[in-house]
Amino acid sequence: MITRSNLADQLREYQIRSKYEWPSLPFFSSTSNISSSRVDVVVSVLWELIILAFLVFSAVSLYFRCMRLAFCLICIAALLLVCLKITKQVRLARKRKRRMLLPLSM
Repeated sequence: MITRSNLADQLREYQIRSKYEWPSLPFFSSTSNISSSRVDVVVSVLWELIILAFLVFSAVSLYFRCMRLAFCLICIAALLLVCLKITKQVRLARKRKRRMLLPLSM
């Protein structure tokens, strides 16, 4: 049953969450207009730096003609990129679900 105090708590939580929002990162993202929290931005930047490091290390290993190592590093970077996409989709689904808990009149 929906009570007035329940609605007030949900509205308060929603206002607190929406107060600290940053613009989302357009890099590796198909939707750049969805806002993100500070934690989301930091996590995404860390993932992107790790992926970039793996790609740089694979280029260096190609320079030294270590084909197996370069291939492994590129595969790890691709796997991390897929994980980044999946975690971003899960996070967006959670946010949408939280928004749907509030009544439409709010």
